[in-house]
Amino acid sequence: MNIEDFIKHFAEQFVDTDESVFQADTIFHELDEYSSLIALSIICMIDEEYDVSINGDDMKSAVTIADLYNIVMNKKN
Repeated sequence: MNIEDFIKHFAEQFVDTDESVFQADTIFHELDEYSSLIALSIICMIDEEYDVSINGDDMKSAVTIADLYNIVMNKKN
């Protein structure tokens, strides 16, 4: 798994946000479309794509997409 693939999967959870917005340093909590429903969708995507379970606290502690990627990588190892 690399961060580019993670960002692509992450971006697929959003319907109305342009793909160009999603970068490693994107502060995803500040995106207009971000909601608790999107957060659940991201948690499910991580479980399905990467076989890693994260929780709401993990989502809250991550500021950027890269932070979330690092959490997933740490739990995968």
